[in-house]
Amino acid sequence: MTQISEAEAVVMDVLWRSHPLGADEVVAALAERDWAEPTIKTLLNRLLTKGAISASRDGRRYLYSPVLQRQAWVAEQSSGMLDKLFDGRVAPLVAHFSQRGQLSAQDIAELKQLIQALDHD
Repeated sequence: MTQISEAEAVVMDVLWRSHPLGADEVVAALAERDWAEPTIKTLLNRLLTKGAISASRDGRRYLYSPVLQRQAWVAEQSSGMLDKLFDGRVAPLVAHFSQRGQLSAQDIAELKQLIQALDHD
């Protein structure tokens, strides 16, 4: 799987939400980040080199689209985090958040629904 940095993931998120986009549109979407245009273009070039995005010519500019799918990237990232921090187990992860009071009532209800659905499979 293609390894992407946190900054590259921010650019990918823009492209996952909407594509294809020109560099100027990506820059505009990241305006609140206060990143310089050359920084964003460097990130686009890195992602292109890594094969995480593709570029197609549209007149004098390029339009960028994700090649790396968000779902695959999230699966890889979450698996890596679980392996690194919780020996690949989900229960200690949930316990970690529970012990710190970081599970809302909605989170708990959703977890209960997921467990019930698993019991019925």
